[in-house]
Amino acid sequence: MKFFVDTADTAEIKTLAETGLIDGVTTNPSLIAKSGRKFADVIAEICELTDGHVSAEVVATDYETMVSEGKKLQAIASNVAVKLPLTMDGLRACRALTDAGTAVNVTLCFSANQALLAAKAGAAYISPFIGRLDDINIDGMELIEDIRTIYDNYLFETEILAASIRSANHVRLSALAGADVATVPPNVLRGLADHPLTDKGLAAFLADAKKAGIEV
Repeated sequence: MKFFVDTADTAEIKTLAETGLIDGVTTNPSLIAKSGRKFADVIAEICELTDGHVSAEVVATDYETMVSEGKKLQAIASNVAVKLPLTMDGLRACRALTDAGTAVNVTLCFSANQALLAAKAGAAYISPFIGRLDDINIDGMELIEDIRTIYDNYLFETEILAASIRSANHVRLSALAGADVATVPPNVLRGLADHPLTDKGLAAFLADAKKAGIEV
């Protein structure tokens, strides 16, 4: 399973990239806005911090402008993946950009039917939003499982990018359901390493080492 970090905080990305655990980055207009910097500058800096895909989202909603914005975003760096909304115009733009050699991440997916359309349109990634479905009392993991079954049935190469992840449990369940990628906030990624028994065991080992005067 690939891990993408969901942030536009370049300092966080640099630190996490040094762990070797992240395979790419996802951003959106809301995350970029928090940085207080120019959109293109942030994307360019992020692209220098990882070799993996960096999802950069268009802000247009009509086909022609989405394609135009997508070309501008892809020109920033070779590892940009253009992020498009799951609308009919977005799917049409996905096909146009994909045919031109640009990787596309189709976002705001909430149904298996939508995911099927994105795969037909040639998307490199489909982003089902787990947490937002959970918020309205719909099991987001069932969506991941349904998409996995459909994609496997027809050998689609579109990768399932589990998004709107809120917890370590979301990551575990996404992995079990067969998601190809999980995009996670930095705090959730760090939390995957946490376990109280690990902390307890380490404390015991260190105490015994100190008592025995062990040095390495």
